[in-house]
Amino acid sequence: MKLAFSRILLVVVALLWVGPYAWMVLTSLRTLPEIVAAPAWPIPKSIQFDAYREVLTAIPVGRYFLNTTAMAVAIALLQILLALPAGYALAKLHFVGKKVAFALVLACLLIPAQVTFVPVFSMLGPLGLVNTFAALVLPFGVSALGTFLVRQALLSVPDEMIEAARLDGASELRIVYGLLAPMLRPTLASLFLFSFVFHYNDYFWPLVMTTDDDVRTLPLAVALLREQGTGVRWHIVMAGNVILSLPVLALFAAVQKQILRAVTARVG
Repeated sequence: MKLAFSRILLVVVALLWVGPYAWMVLTSLRTLPEIVAAPAWPIPKSIQFDAYREVLTAIPVGRYFLNTTAMAVAIALLQILLALPAGYALAKLHFVGKKVAFALVLACLLIPAQVTFVPVFSMLGPLGLVNTFAALVLPFGVSALGTFLVRQALLSVPDEMIEAARLDGASELRIVYGLLAPMLRPTLASLFLFSFVFHYNDYFWPLVMTTDDDVRTLPLAVALLREQGTGVRWHIVMAGNVILSLPVLALFAAVQKQILRAVTARVG
C-alpha cells in the first residue's frame, strides 16, 4: 500500500513538473485563432509548424544560439577552472584567515548579480568591454557556488593521498588538476550543468551589457518575439521558448548520470 502511494505521488509530481513544458509545446503547435478561441485547451486541432518557421525567419536563431552557447560554456569552464584551486585551498591547505575566507565565499552566495551590476558596469565601461563577449563572461568567471561545491567534495578525499602525491614530486597544480579533478568528475559535471543552465537562460545581464545583435543572446531574441506585430502571438512565443529549451534538455540528458552520482555520493 505504501509503495503504491509513493508511486502515485511520484507520478503526480512528475505531471506537475512536465505539465507546463508539455503545455508550451502543444501551444506552439496551435494557430493563433485556436488559442484565442480556447486559450485553456492546449490540444491542437491539427499540428501546425508555422510558428517554428516564423521564428526561424523572424530572428537569426543560429547566430543567437551560438552566442548563447559559447557564453554559457565559457563561463562554466572558467568557473570550474578557478573553483578547483579555490576549493582545494579551503579544504586541504592551512593558512591564516581560512575560516574568514570560507565565510566570505558563503556570503557571496547571498548576493545577486543585479546588486553588483552598477560597479561592474563602471569598471568594464572605461576598459571598452561593454557590448563584447568578455563583458558577458568575465564577471561570472569566479563562482562562490562552485568553490563551495568543490570544497565540500574535497573534504571526503583522504589527506594521505595528497601527501603521497607530494612525496612523488607532484606540484600543487598537478595535484589539483591531474589528481583531484578526475576524482571530482560528478561534482564538476553538476557544477557545469548548473552554471550552463543559469547563464544560458540569463536575460538581465545580456540585456544591460549588449547593444549589438552580434553579441546578443537567444533569450533576448525570444523576448523580442512578443513585441513583433500587434498583440502577443502566443504560438510564436511558445515556439521560441521550445527552441530555447532544447539544448538545455539535451545537456541534462547527457550528464544526468554524473549528477546522480554526485547526489548519491553526498547522501552516502
